[in-house]
Amino acid sequence: MEKAIIVKNVTKKYKLYNGNKERLLDLITPKSYGKDFYALTNVNFEADKGDIVGFIGINGSGKSTLSNIIAGILPETSGSVILNGEASIIAVSAGLKGDLSGRDNIEMKLLMLGFNKKEIKQLEPEIIEFAELENFIDQPVKSYSSGMKSRLGFAISVNVDPDILIIDEALSVGDKAFAEKSLEKMREFKKRGKTMIFVSHSLGQMKEFCEKILWLEYGVVKDYGNTEDVIPKYEQFLKTWKKMNNKQRKQYRSEKIAENSKYLQSRSFIYGQARKQ
Repeated sequence: MEKAIIVKNVTKKYKLYNGNKERLLDLITPKSYGKDFYALTNVNFEADKGDIVGFIGINGSGKSTLSNIIAGILPETSGSVILNGEASIIAVSAGLKGDLSGRDNIEMKLLMLGFNKKEIKQLEPEIIEFAELENFIDQPVKSYSSGMKSRLGFAISVNVDPDILIIDEALSVGDKAFAEKSLEKMREFKKRGKTMIFVSHSLGQMKEFCEKILWLEYGVVKDYGNTEDVIPKYEQFLKTWKKMNNKQRKQYRSEKIAENSKYLQSRSFIYGQARKQ
């Protein structure tokens, strides 16, 4: 099978600062300020052309970070992402400029994607109709509800017909009628053999659409495989997670992050030793 997505050893590091003073000192002095936070640690997975991969994991596990890296919105700190085709992400407010109207946002995004004025003129009515924003399309996006922003983002992304479609919680806001309309569009894409990444807390939607599941836990791949194999393990984990109180959840999180940190330190040591040889 031809590969659509190859994610290899992807790590994403952020710096956490105690105020703007630390941030400024970190920029202008040789001493390192702030605390390293790893949103993703050595993530590896591949998707074949036509695969529909679901990203699951409790909040803070790095699902959206990985989605944005694959979409080219965020750069990875290390590792690599190889895509076979153009990717488009659907997320609430993704790529939308609040001061511009919905119509201006459509035109701007299509221009950025390489469409000419004639093509934009043809696509614009279809996007507006799909988004169901006729009465609001010339109003600033900052005045839109989260559901309206999601509808606009979804309408733009599906109508530009990308090779790889990334849907990040875009169906979790808005009305049920539009959600069903969007799901129908996704079913159409599935029949056409499009590669899709689907991020959602709805395991029912995951079971319906996804053939493979990537389970992330605090930035690390916990499991990756067929939906029928991974989802039951995750459901069992959720039963345990829901029984934990806040203190137990914090302890669990701290232990997992500490494990990730040790892993990174061991890799850095091995890499350093290899360079010396």
